[in-house]
Amino acid sequence: MKRIFLILLGVFLLLQFFPIDRSNPPVKSEIQTSAEIKEILKRSCYDCHSNETVWPAYSYIFPASLLISHHVEEGRDELNFSEFGLLAEKKQNKKIYEIWEQVDEGEMPPKDYLLLHPNSKLSDKDKEILKQWSDRFSEESE
Repeated sequence: MKRIFLILLGVFLLLQFFPIDRSNPPVKSEIQTSAEIKEILKRSCYDCHSNETVWPAYSYIFPASLLISHHVEEGRDELNFSEFGLLAEKKQNKKIYEIWEQVDEGEMPPKDYLLLHPNSKLSDKDKEILKQWSDRFSEESE
């Protein structure tokens, strides 16, 4: 039993020496919106949905590093505010409306993310601001 534990511990320690890519590519064409909206997005969305991810200390420890890196990669693939300006206007409008849908359904920010980042929680005021912002684009995206 002790031998198995030592082997597992050794494997765990060895895996720490294989770093996961935590790079932040350059910002290409950031979303253009009001400072108020941008502040909400930066606080609650940018860690997973931009090239400006702030990698927490636990993202350097396996297996958390693998999970977080994968989560950020998926987030950037779905919506990347650092490349938002490269999208066609109609696609931008659709994405803005989808942001509100995700927030309204309680899917964003994810609850597991909020456990470790409570300051990312959207207040009722934040939600109302995002709703008003997205309402301007809802008809245009249809």
